[in-house]
Amino acid sequence: MNKDDKDFGLEAEEVTESAADQRQSGQAGWYVIHTYAGYEDQVAENIAQRAATLKLQDFIFEVIVPKEKQIEIKNGKRKVVEKRSFPGYVFVNMIVTDESWYVVRNTPSVTGFLGSGVRPTPIPESEITSIKAKMAQEEPEHSVDLRIDDLVRINDGPLKGYEGKITEVDPNKGRVKVSVNMFGRETPVTLDFLQVKKI
Repeated sequence: MNKDDKDFGLEAEEVTESAADQRQSGQAGWYVIHTYAGYEDQVAENIAQRAATLKLQDFIFEVIVPKEKQIEIKNGKRKVVEKRSFPGYVFVNMIVTDESWYVVRNTPSVTGFLGSGVRPTPIPESEITSIKAKMAQEEPEHSVDLRIDDLVRINDGPLKGYEGKITEVDPNKGRVKVSVNMFGRETPVTLDFLQVKKI
């Protein structure tokens, strides 16, 4: 089992039957597909299109590319961007049969199913519920390269020009707590992400 399998809550299991026998059993669920990075949306569109063309909508129900809204701060400006939660992966809700497996597996830019051995393994329903909840969030998260213990210079406000060390990062509010040496003593100051720059 590789690291990716663990990330999606999959467990390795002995594969005794042939891949064809197992696909014939037609297990329904959410499956994770490896794709070339940057082709996720194209792959999702192609799978949905092929399912419709080949009349496989009773076997391939839904295809999603999980994305989350994030706030990026570049050149002192805030910008809301949509980022893929799992680059290189597409999620498909399907019943695995020989035909549906073949159609998905042979979609251009698909490199394979996530799972143990030759058999695709569905991810737990709780995992997909959590992913969909994040996709539905209206309030974006801040995406910024600031971490605890980073040294920063304050570039705005009454303490402009001072330097300090980050002691807390709050991505939800877009704020950091910085320990600044003022008059010979360490003073904690709460600042907006925009007010500091990494040294």
